[in-house]
Amino acid sequence: MDTWTRRKFLVTSGVTAGAALAAGAGAWGVDELLATGSGAPDGEASTLVLVTLYGGNDGLNTLVPAADPHYQDLRGDLAYAEDEVLPLGEGLGLNPGLKNLKKLWDDKHLAVVRGVSYPEPDHSHFRSMAIWQTASPAGPVPSGWLGRWLDHAGDGDPLKGVSVGATLPPLMAGTKTAGAAVRLGGKPLPDAWQRTCAELSRTDEDAHPLLRRAATSLADLRQVSRSFDAKGDDTPDEGDEHDSTEGNEGGSAGAESALGAQLDVVARAIEAGVSTRAYSVSLGGFDTHANEKSTQSRLLAGLDRDLGGFLTRVRRTAAGRKVVVAVYSEFGRRPKANANQGTDHGTAGPLFVLGEPVRGGFHGEQPALDDLTDDDLRTTTDFRAVYATLLREVLGTDPGAVLDGYDKTLAFL
Repeated sequence: MDTWTRRKFLVTSGVTAGAALAAGAGAWGVDELLATGSGAPDGEASTLVLVTLYGGNDGLNTLVPAADPHYQDLRGDLAYAEDEVLPLGEGLGLNPGLKNLKKLWDDKHLAVVRGVSYPEPDHSHFRSMAIWQTASPAGPVPSGWLGRWLDHAGDGDPLKGVSVGATLPPLMAGTKTAGAAVRLGGKPLPDAWQRTCAELSRTDEDAHPLLRRAATSLADLRQVSRSFDAKGDDTPDEGDEHDSTEGNEGGSAGAESALGAQLDVVARAIEAGVSTRAYSVSLGGFDTHANEKSTQSRLLAGLDRDLGGFLTRVRRTAAGRKVVVAVYSEFGRRPKANANQGTDHGTAGPLFVLGEPVRGGFHGEQPALDDLTDDDLRTTTDFRAVYATLLREVLGTDPGAVLDGYDKTLAFL
């Protein structure tokens, strides 16, 4: 089973931690972030909040074609009945846990982009997430798509892009600058990661200046983490967290555990008038090879609750009413259920865009269940079209300059 963690992904993504840190990435505390605010939210600037669902969310049980007999045949006991889902039209309905998203749909502030993936999809978590975060399906590149946006913005402000979590994801790493990682207080880095940081932070006097800078940054990150840790030593406990999520239903897939706490930081930063234009938050557990229905329904209900509460809160300010949230996962799952009441790694899936500026409705063609490619859903929408739209309409940037010439957009903004 290809279970994995975010820490493994950070190492193998092709966007190196050293390059990101040398470009200026750093670890900030929540209070430090909020202290940079102007005190009044900027009602003129739009803000992007990117939500990563690590592990490969099952799109067919999120946007459910319950009226399709092929779906019922392929999914068996995993299938939802027509009267269980929240109807959107065209034979499709939302998972019953997504009640806040259904209200946004009714208010025409939820866009559902269907059949989203990239050319020649890969079933590997590592490769697929690297493609999504770098926006480079053709091959590895040393920067993330929001990192390149930061490079293009050109003002060198690391707080322009903020990831709420202990480490900076590759999507925020540019070649000239990088975003900032803002840690939630009170949760130290695991000892295994502390030991890795300790090893990587050792360099000799002959090392390249950028390597020494990266090593110093890692040492600083480790020291910040230790200041939160009551243990304050390097001795691992027998119960230390391990990198592998083997044996966990759904696997953590490495995302931060408390999405609501992450979104609370984002809301507070918007209310404080912080300069950030793009935020990254995450939720894990979507690698549902077994016992999927209960696991995914719990995760989606939590996602719905946290997103609904966040948007209700931020729309009280002019800046909050210009927030656009995009929710994606590295791939969907296979249409046919497996023998363990779960689903295996697939390809295309739905992507949600929500918020007051959003033009609600369906975008892109729904992949047909009677026209599969190697037992997988066909890709009908290139993920770069979503990014191009967000870059142009939310971040005010020419998408071609960030996406290697790709500038096709969609009409959800």
